[in-house]
Amino acid sequence: MLMLFGLGINLGIQSIPWCQAACRHEIVGMVQEAGPNVSRFKPGDRVGVGTYVNSCKECEYCNDREEVHCEKGSVFTFNAIDLDGTITKGGYSSYIVVHERYCFMIPDDYPLALAAPLLCAGITVYNPMMRHGMNQPGKSLGVIGLGGLGHMAVKFGKAFGLKVTVFSTSISKKEEALGVLGADNFVVSSDQEQMKALSKSLDFIVDTASGDHPFDPYMSLLKTAGVLVLVGFPSEVKFSPASLILGMRTVSGSITGGTKVTQEMLDFCAAKKIYPEIELIPIDYANEALERVVKRDVKYRFVIDIENSLK
Repeated sequence: MLMLFGLGINLGIQSIPWCQAACRHEIVGMVQEAGPNVSRFKPGDRVGVGTYVNSCKECEYCNDREEVHCEKGSVFTFNAIDLDGTITKGGYSSYIVVHERYCFMIPDDYPLALAAPLLCAGITVYNPMMRHGMNQPGKSLGVIGLGGLGHMAVKFGKAFGLKVTVFSTSISKKEEALGVLGADNFVVSSDQEQMKALSKSLDFIVDTASGDHPFDPYMSLLKTAGVLVLVGFPSEVKFSPASLILGMRTVSGSITGGTKVTQEMLDFCAAKKIYPEIELIPIDYANEALERVVKRDVKYRFVIDIENSLK
């Protein structure tokens, strides 16, 4: 995935120099202007914009700062119809105008380019991990898939003091998982003996895989009352009711997060020095980068340097 950084952000419903991802959200940069009613930010502040830029601001979810679940639908950062009827354009531009509610302060000591992936991949795994109590040191976590989402789940798991096992279809990712990301164990998911050895051993599983895959083998790895959270998008989810009922297990889904938990995650990453693995590229490399994404040739996020690309 590609992100942007170094953009100009006008706040108040007024702009930032920045960096972004290919999906045109996950934008970070500096505030250039702030409208008269803006109270949280000023020109020069380091800020980020995530996957949505508006919501109704009135429903129970907005009031709980879970705006991503707005009853009327949150407004995506690009290619969506905003409340005023305009089409959101996202990050492929020299600046973006955003309501201050949907902007996040990037801690001063956190590199801007590294902050961009946190606003989608990072929050997508952090939010359900916190919601389901996966921040308990000594517990065991399984991470299915080692891509943009999976590598952040591993990093958060280790920061929470968990014993982390990575599941992948490819043995080629073993060295990266153990040596670079610090996972405690690596399992090739097609190896039935390796899978059987972990039966009923995991407290939690974060499933980041979007390719179709069986669920029963992973459900069997959960302890009684274990939790599997799905954040990937396979075409279907199938498992035996017995996998759920007999072990009192829970299957849950999640997508990004509200403004409160997103800022909490950014502050946590700065405090714990948790950084995504990225490749910083100029905008004229974007097409080649997208081809590499299709080939799964990225570790683990492309970030587009907009500021220097537009000079």
